Amino acid sequence: MTSRKCLRGDIITPGDKSISHRALILNSIAKGKARIDNLASGDDVRSTMSCLRALGVNIIGQGDVFTVNGVGPEGFRSPDNVLDAGNSGTTMRLLGGLLAAQPFFSIITGDDSLRSRPMDRLIHPLRHMGADIWGRRNDSLPPLAIKGHRLKGITYKLPVASAQIKSAVLIAGLFAEGKTTIIEPTASRDHTERMISALGIKINRDDKTIELTPSAPRAPVDVSVPGDISSAAYWLVAGAVHPDAKLRILNVGINPTRAGIIDVLMEMGAKLKVDRVVKEGGEPVADVSIETSQLMGIRIKGNMIPRIIDEIPLIALAGACATGTTVIRGAQELRVKESDRIRTTVTELSKLGVDIEELSDGMVINGGGIIKGGDCESHGDHRLAMTLGIASLVSQGEVIIHNAESVSVSYPGFWDELERITG
Repeated sequence: MTSRKCLRGDIITPGDKSISHRALILNSIAKGKARIDNLASGDDVRSTMSCLRALGVNIIGQGDVFTVNGVGPEGFRSPDNVLDAGNSGTTMRLLGGLLAAQPFFSIITGDDSLRSRPMDRLIHPLRHMGADIWGRRNDSLPPLAIKGHRLKGITYKLPVASAQIKSAVLIAGLFAEGKTTIIEPTASRDHTERMISALGIKINRDDKTIELTPSAPRAPVDVSVPGDISSAAYWLVAGAVHPDAKLRILNVGINPTRAGIIDVLMEMGAKLKVDRVVKEGGEPVADVSIETSQLMGIRIKGNMIPRIIDEIPLIALAGACATGTTVIRGAQELRVKESDRIRTTVTELSKLGVDIEELSDGMVINGGGIIKGGDCESHGDHRLAMTLGIASLVSQGEVIIHNAESVSVSYPGFWDELERITG
């Protein structure tokens, strides 16, 4: 792929992946039918759907509209085979919380990448609640073997900010005796809390403390899933760094725990505008416009990191196109994503001529250079593949991306959309 003359158009991104996972799982715990519109179409959400079906949940639909026939808290059945979470850490961790409370034995595994990702941080709190749960390598890696039990509520202080672990404990807490309290070091995405509340279950948040009082959901909740801000981020950066761009992303979720990419780009000087803000299903939604901008390097650390954790490779590219230096610190969690995203981002952007340095917990990007062509590898990581695709829009030579099909995990139509908006 090589650079394009202009970028123009309105874009509708796939449904938010994080909200889609939770809409499927939490409505399965309720009793009755729920309609989910604009369900995310990627492989990760299909993995969650497949696992829930194996647990006895009837989920029907086509395209991006599905109906979940929730079985209620006591309606899940023992799976006939090993559950497969594919490449989805969200699937494994959130369903780990569900399975920990079920009166049967189950095993959940995933692909090579997922089987290398840490699960001890999930195992520890679930054991504390009363579940029997084991993993490879001294209970640190998948597959996970789980024998559920009647659980008890706990007070648990998360060692790192993690929406997945928080959500797993909260889902387990729905089945527990007594309150479950979670203390976060830094606020992470709160889609689970919002949806639990929408189901009529008492959940309170006070600063960094979440307290759940378990009860059966009153009724399932129809969900209209907003566009995924993590998918929209690629077009926002493309519009900011391209020399002739004017794009608008429609109906995208701007949940403040997720929309750090908007704050980062505005701090860098992007010509970005948020319009038509409404609420859908308790989630803020808006249209976001972006056009060619003169970006400046910034320092990113602390509480901002959990709000942009999925977008950091992309922000590194924005930093490469900015004036000055961009420094990202406190992002060591990237080491245990689909790839070691610190190392792979530095490796692949370096191939394109970016002046970028790897740090133990982040990276330093010296901007103002030329993005050149190169032969790159996605490392099977959908977010890195899409970042390299955006780099190709401003490169001075052809960018070859091996294993580019990895985008199917979260954004199957990414390459078609990129072709559509280029002139």
